[in-house]
Amino acid sequence: MQRACVGCAGATCDEGCARPVVGGRRNAARNLGVTPPNSETGADDTVGENPVGENPVGENPVTVGVARQRVVNASVTLGAAVGVTALSFGLAAVSAGASVWQACALSFFTFTGASQFSAMSVVGTGGSVGAAFGGAALLAVRNFVYGLALAGRVSSNSEGRQLSLPRRLLAAQFVIDETTAMTTAQSDPRLARTAFWMTALSLFITWNVGTLIGALAGSVLDTQSLGFDAAFPAAFLAMLPAHLRTSRGRLAALTGAVVCLALTPFVPVGVAILVAVVGVLFGVRP
Repeated sequence: MQRACVGCAGATCDEGCARPVVGGRRNAARNLGVTPPNSETGADDTVGENPVGENPVGENPVTVGVARQRVVNASVTLGAAVGVTALSFGLAAVSAGASVWQACALSFFTFTGASQFSAMSVVGTGGSVGAAFGGAALLAVRNFVYGLALAGRVSSNSEGRQLSLPRRLLAAQFVIDETTAMTTAQSDPRLARTAFWMTALSLFITWNVGTLIGALAGSVLDTQSLGFDAAFPAAFLAMLPAHLRTSRGRLAALTGAVVCLALTPFVPVGVAILVAVVGVLFGVRP
């Protein structure tokens, strides 16, 4: 019986190859570092290995899928919670004198709850449009800091290539509190991208639908009695534990809390929270 040659990995060898031989085609192939196909099915029967380009060696695709599904579930749940807050914004906008389409346009193009509520509160108390815009813009400055934290996570695709300018501009529109919290909580770059885009999609849909429903409801619903006003801070509290697992996260949270508490007695309402955003800088990975 002829035996397989390590030199050519063939089933038989009649060329007189000088390299040593071992019995069997599968052993010869393995000596060359090649995973031989199953002799009957032609399929690779090596357990625990993944095709090149799909997952890194040693990574369980089932585990990756479960982790990704958890991120998606968390994004959808967060979107539902924020959608409740959108109801109260729609109601607040209409009560401040905005029409249904104006409230919806503000949610669609601005898409940042703090700035929207700020603008409506200024207009509702008789302030000018300029003052409302200025306050909203000041609150939106924090998104610049968020952008720094997310730049390395969402500006490229799974292959490491930078996204096109239109996609990066689209991503910039979705850089808000919730997407930042969900994205930075993920240590795996792929899960971070999934968290960002799924949270963005979930919140964009529920925020705009909630605004529309709230605006149409008008004065029928009482946000204070129904507790809609508590949904916004509750959503942030739900996102906090994931960030306290690392030293950077704890340092960022502690810095923000200390700054906020120290400034609260001396500055107008809301300013302390805005300044406390500097704590995010301690959570930015180099």
